[in-house]
Amino acid sequence: MGWFSKPTDGFFLSTTTPPGIDLSQYLGVVNGEAIIGANIFRDMFSSVRDVVGGRAGGYERALASARDAAVDELIDAAKQMGSNGVIGIDFDYEVMGETNGMMMVAVSGTAVKL
Repeated sequence: MGWFSKPTDGFFLSTTTPPGIDLSQYLGVVNGEAIIGANIFRDMFSSVRDVVGGRAGGYERALASARDAAVDELIDAAKQMGSNGVIGIDFDYEVMGETNGMMMVAVSGTAVKL
């Protein structure tokens, strides 16, 4: 449910109104971003997958890693504000670069205190 072991210690939710949890203070918006670049070998194997079918595991792993890095950045920002939770989490993905060779993962939410 959260980045700590118990909901009373901290939480990380997509909802803005968590049931059964009384929020004492809204601290502000926090965010995290990570950018991943395309890789010639990953692109080559992805092209083969496009032809023969299946999932592009290299891209999936890279995207998951970027998403985890963005979430870690969000959590660090929330903790620096004295927060023990984040609500209203939203993920955005954007293709970037002149040749669309990069992808940005951005996550944002509202830092709160129990």
